[in-house]
Amino acid sequence: MTTPHTSRVIAIGSDHAGYDLKQHLIGYLTKAGHQVVDHGTHSSESVDYPPICAAVARDVRDGKAEIGIVMGGSGQGEQIAANKVHGVRAALCNDLYLAEMARSHNDANVLSMGGRVVTTEQAEQIVEKFLHTPFEGGRHERRVAQLADIEQQEGAR
Repeated sequence: MTTPHTSRVIAIGSDHAGYDLKQHLIGYLTKAGHQVVDHGTHSSESVDYPPICAAVARDVRDGKAEIGIVMGGSGQGEQIAANKVHGVRAALCNDLYLAEMARSHNDANVLSMGGRVVTTEQAEQIVEKFLHTPFEGGRHERRVAQLADIEQQEGAR
């Protein structure tokens, strides 16, 4: 578990399929000393995920949160929705290796997970790996810059 001296602001959101995992992670992250901004959903009733994931992603883009976490059944759609927000690099990480690579090589700033894929214990470990893995920079910095260039080119269309 993280310590209070590494406290961060984390935006979080899920659809109905990720709701239970989201609620668990809010408690886990809060207990670890993080400030959590919950963008919903607030029940297990069926809901569309794109607006929720966009709200999380916008908090990250706008500097209101350092990291975002989005969840659904698989995490696939949530990752796609978050990546529609310019400046966001959302990564679907349903295991530790993907979480490490997303941060160290891609400087991902939004974590996506599947509530029907990972256990709460796995999710805690993935979140910890995502929060504590630094971006390596170097050759990866050039590639992340190229991703931003593509995003700018596409936004100008």
